[in-house]
Amino acid sequence: MNQQVQSVLSTTKSLCPVCFAQLPATRHREGDAIYLVKSCPEHGTFRTVIWRDAPVFENWQRPKIPSTPQKAFTQRDKGCPLDCGLCSNHKQHTCTALLEITKRCNLHCPVCFADTSQTDGPLDPDLETIEFWYDRVLEASGPCNIQISGGEPTVRKDLPDIIALGKRKGFPFLQLNTNGLQLAADPSYAMELKQAGLSSVFLQFDGTNEEVHRVLRGRNLCDIKEKAVHHCAQAELGIVLVPTLVPGVNIHEINAIVDFGVRNAPAVRGVHFQPVSYFGRYPTPPADRDRLTLPEVLAQLERQSNGRIQASWFAPPACEHALCSFHASFLIDEENRLRPLSSGQSACCSTSEQSPISAREGRQKSISFTARQWSHPLPMAKPPGAATPLDDLDRFLLRAKTHTFSISAMAFQDIWNLDLERVQGCCIHIVSPEGNLVPFCAYNITSSQGIALYR
Repeated sequence: MNQQVQSVLSTTKSLCPVCFAQLPATRHREGDAIYLVKSCPEHGTFRTVIWRDAPVFENWQRPKIPSTPQKAFTQRDKGCPLDCGLCSNHKQHTCTALLEITKRCNLHCPVCFADTSQTDGPLDPDLETIEFWYDRVLEASGPCNIQISGGEPTVRKDLPDIIALGKRKGFPFLQLNTNGLQLAADPSYAMELKQAGLSSVFLQFDGTNEEVHRVLRGRNLCDIKEKAVHHCAQAELGIVLVPTLVPGVNIHEINAIVDFGVRNAPAVRGVHFQPVSYFGRYPTPPADRDRLTLPEVLAQLERQSNGRIQASWFAPPACEHALCSFHASFLIDEENRLRPLSSGQSACCSTSEQSPISAREGRQKSISFTARQWSHPLPMAKPPGAATPLDDLDRFLLRAKTHTFSISAMAFQDIWNLDLERVQGCCIHIVSPEGNLVPFCAYNITSSQGIALYR
């Protein structure tokens, strides 16, 4: 029996999946796969695959010059990630702040990481509390992008007021994280949110066939998703399709989702894939076959598109930790083909440079790109001298004003693959009920028995 050669590539820290004890961890290479390995004196050794396939793991890493929060709300005491708030040891400012305005939801999804219910629960935070949250974000980081989340935010009747309040506070880009049910049901609702100041819709979109929706969301949502897209397009709201990717369920749908987005451009501004994370009660680690790594998403994009989308066009992020995400920007040509606007180079909110990038610079780059790309494009003005035939450059420039498209992915962490180096470089922060800012993955972490660290 052949035994694969193991080598330690780098070290970090993690948590015990059972007791939350902070542990040293290593990133091991075993063949073509990279594993995060950690050992708890009481509960044993745990190993989780974090990287498989090309690009080469070592080449994807990017050095970053850290930048501490504008104002830290918590003190360092127990150590990362137990002092989140943010503490003064955090290495990145807030790029996107999530406000969870309700715990209620009109779906009950088995893959949801939020603490939601379809019935009565704690009262929704009032506008005064939400105004306090907006103020805390400004105090901690200054203006950034806001995502209004939940639960399902559209169950609140005063959602337009919440959006309008954010605009008055000086946040230029507000995005709604939604399943789209209410947007599909009421043709006028999207316009109401647009008029309140909403820029973009982060639309749950797991596939293009009925079975995928039934498995992941409990009902057929195909027609509902298409209606939601149509109504948002009519209201000139930018749309980002957000699939949760689950092995054995919808991996084969990756290219079909991209094609749906391209067909519905320019209202659909891109696709943001999210490989499944394992929050909740999992007494034993998920098997390797239940994991989907970022390189595997890239490989599927290239394979399913028959090479029309190439993995080499994508690059690590400029804002968050390099192991958290990938991104590429495209132009949709007049024949609905994707043309890369970069080839793995430092473009928009990505970077491929090996020299250190400033966390502060990367954050501002990401904020600006996201607000521009994920908002609906302005109506295209008629070119001067329209009677004169346009040359190729003119057509390209006009098309680029409306038909850019982004493909990205973010690999959220669970207790099994938690890497505290990644947590400390996180730029996506949830505002806690107390008004503290907590890195997204830390806020949602649960032990193997389903005990929450923060939520």
